[in-house]
Amino acid sequence: MEHVPALDEDLKKTLGPATAKVLAEQLGLHTALDLLHHYPRRYAERGELTSLADLADQIDEHVTVVAQVADARVLTFNGGRGKRLEVTITDGSGRLQLVFFGAGVHKPHKELLPGSRAMFAGKVSRFNHKLQLAHPAYEPLGAQASDRDAATAFANQLIPIYPACAKLESWKIAKCVDAVLPSAPAAVDPLPAALREGRGLVPLTEALLKIHRPATKADIEDARQRLKWDEAFVLQVALARRRHADAQLPAVPRRPAPDGLLDAFDAKLPFTLTGGQQKVSKEIFDDLATSHPMHRLLQGEVGSGKTLVALRAMLAVVDSGGQAAMLAPTEVLAQQHHRSVVEMMGELAEGGLLGGSDQGTKVVLLTGSMGMPARRQALLDLVTGEAGIVIGTHALIEDKVQFHDLGLVVVDEQHRFGVEQRDALRSKGKQPPHLLVMTATPIPRTVAMTVFGDLETSVLDQLPAGRSPIATHVVPAKDKPHFLARAWERVREEVEKGHQAYVVCPRIGDGEDEPKNGKKKAAAADDPDKRPPLAVLEVAEQLARGPLAGLSVEVLHGRMDPADKDDVMRRFTAGEVKVLVATTVIEVGVNVPNSTVMVIMDADRFGVSQLHQLRGRVGRGSAPGLCLLVSEMHEASAARARLAAVAATLDGFELSRIDLEQRREGDVLGQAQSGVRSSLRVLAVIEDEEVIAQAREEATRVVAEDPALEHLPGLRTALEALLDTEREQYLEKG
Repeated sequence: MEHVPALDEDLKKTLGPATAKVLAEQLGLHTALDLLHHYPRRYAERGELTSLADLADQIDEHVTVVAQVADARVLTFNGGRGKRLEVTITDGSGRLQLVFFGAGVHKPHKELLPGSRAMFAGKVSRFNHKLQLAHPAYEPLGAQASDRDAATAFANQLIPIYPACAKLESWKIAKCVDAVLPSAPAAVDPLPAALREGRGLVPLTEALLKIHRPATKADIEDARQRLKWDEAFVLQVALARRRHADAQLPAVPRRPAPDGLLDAFDAKLPFTLTGGQQKVSKEIFDDLATSHPMHRLLQGEVGSGKTLVALRAMLAVVDSGGQAAMLAPTEVLAQQHHRSVVEMMGELAEGGLLGGSDQGTKVVLLTGSMGMPARRQALLDLVTGEAGIVIGTHALIEDKVQFHDLGLVVVDEQHRFGVEQRDALRSKGKQPPHLLVMTATPIPRTVAMTVFGDLETSVLDQLPAGRSPIATHVVPAKDKPHFLARAWERVREEVEKGHQAYVVCPRIGDGEDEPKNGKKKAAAADDPDKRPPLAVLEVAEQLARGPLAGLSVEVLHGRMDPADKDDVMRRFTAGEVKVLVATTVIEVGVNVPNSTVMVIMDADRFGVSQLHQLRGRVGRGSAPGLCLLVSEMHEASAARARLAAVAATLDGFELSRIDLEQRREGDVLGQAQSGVRSSLRVLAVIEDEEVIAQAREEATRVVAEDPALEHLPGLRTALEALLDTEREQYLEKG
């Protein structure tokens, strides 16, 4: 009887040490269960050929294709001493050349005869303007089967194509899967039986057999539908348990005092709140009034007034006798928030100071680069409770920072902070403080439910009255250099009208971010695709000497001395500096209503959401905004299509969907940040919106009835397997 491996058995026992080593190192697969969850990426049908037409986009990628040999010929070189076998394969959609050299030509020459079919795997390269695979591994698909019935069965069979690597081709992985498939019946089913039956989903064992060895396309669909539910449900249960645990924590209810600081602030606002701001503020105030901590995500379009909503929440907490802390990811942003909060509050931000309001409070700034006397005073104001509001960077998290009564933590741009930082600040309250997380990156609903699933979500999608539209255009600098010349003329025109401009570059250019080898510079002269990205320091100098000569041009980047950064920002805000050449340090929170034009150099080097963020820095006043996306990429390139999408819409939620579809959800779900492979293998965050929404409902209900999952051991086991320590931490990052 054949060996049936246990699910937690190391693959060495089943597959031998060499294969197991490749699976572990290259694909992160260590046990029989890991391999059972390594699903095929797609399926090839022997009766139908897979597409070679798409390979042009996959240069340097490792691919698996199924195709037919069109012709094969042996060529000699070096006076007949060297041999090269060239095989042309086709699938009806395109042709591809395979090359084999030296002694390696004999076997494929005998096996790859014209008319025969095979699966080929190798790295796509380009040689003499033609796509090719050099020395590909291949597996003949035996079209010579003598028995007609066997041949028919063979032709209709679905061939699983697995995510593979150079050292282990797809068909070898298929053989490894064959070795562990007999253990599929031992897999613990995480779905409660009632849920599975109610949703008409197949049992787990059946799903695993059907996804790896389907007889029909319907089998694949059944299996994928079931396995999507597993992934969505287990993830949502983890998040529901975290929400449930948070709801058990005690917190001090914070209600604004009648005729207090919040009312005084509202009375001096020179405008009325938008309907969206009023609705979201009500959600926040309702949460603050409860005796367990608020955990809310406030996401809003660029310029929708999130800071004002957050400030009103902070004032409500100060009204009730508590303190509020706002954590910003950079010093530039912390200083900007501090400035705008103090400006909005006026004399209400001068509590205890001469000329300040009796109802007011102190608003202090705390950053790592502050001088000792200012820092000491800020720390004293916090511990005595003199300062009701503190705005700062990571410096707020240090041990020596003590609060009198921390009631609310506002985290700006959540994706830049880890769980440790968020929790370190929250632990400074006598009881867990309320938490408001803000992001200006609009997030599709399903991503919010998945990535920020431990938080309730509020959305601000309405722009305040008086905000101007922003026109966005792509400037094809290589094809039409006169367009770039016109861009600088437009900057001059705006400055002459009394406005200001940003020019954004992807690199600083101070030597620390130069390419490590000199070869790249040499290549750059011949090929603009290979040149380093444009740099702030170089571009600023060229502009000041050339098209913008005579205008005050200054630079801003993250490696400047903090005092210099603050000085430049102050002078730009005051209108003394007309053109600010900067890196993405200005991406969030920088608010200079007089800036009307932004030129983004090498715009193709930025992501869709990042371009949308940057663009949101202009058009913040009454004059219309203009954003010019400069690129040297070819018109037909994917990068230009991305820029065209940004130019076509100001809807951040629409752009976030485009961004997500292009980046795939692996990045979004923290593969990059957590160093852990995403647990999502068949669930697609954008496409499977309904499954995720239903899974969240089911998970919330299950956890409410049985928080410890005592009656659902299968679900408990699946949670432990999926959410190892690192993933738990990733989820906690929100």
